[in-house]
Amino acid sequence: MSIRRAATTIGAVSLGLVALTACDKPTPLATVTVGTRSVTAEAVDKCYAHGKLLPQTIFEACLTAAPKHHLTVGLGDQVRIGVDPKLAKKGWLLANGTQLVTQELLKNQTYWTLDSDTLFTVQDQQTGQSTQVKEVTLNIVESGDLTGRKTYGIWKIKLVRGK
Repeated sequence: MSIRRAATTIGAVSLGLVALTACDKPTPLATVTVGTRSVTAEAVDKCYAHGKLLPQTIFEACLTAAPKHHLTVGLGDQVRIGVDPKLAKKGWLLANGTQLVTQELLKNQTYWTLDSDTLFTVQDQQTGQSTQVKEVTLNIVESGDLTGRKTYGIWKIKLVRGK
């Protein structure tokens, strides 16, 4: 092998290694399905700590960040949520904006189903009155507890009420 060829090979290998180290690891995926339509999302930018706890300020900012994906939901539709087994291992929960939808931590479960009418009905905490809303932000939160103190990532999908 000539010196020129060896240098070219070493250069190509080095460039390949540099390119690989510059790549971000993909986050686990979450999928929301309504009827035959599905949206698959990665965690929101800067809202996944690759197995480490999110600082509380970042967690709160991530809860209110705008979702990149949306899905139209009809009256009476079932909303099916599927998560990557890596996400299910630590546990996860669902929130409508900042309000919990699941009253339990979904640990080692990769699938959950919700009734859309429940999601689009919001109760005022002060008056107790329920109102229907046209859209909700479904937050899928990888968490070790229900308090939000042990949060590892957030996936967001906007659900829009259709006819």
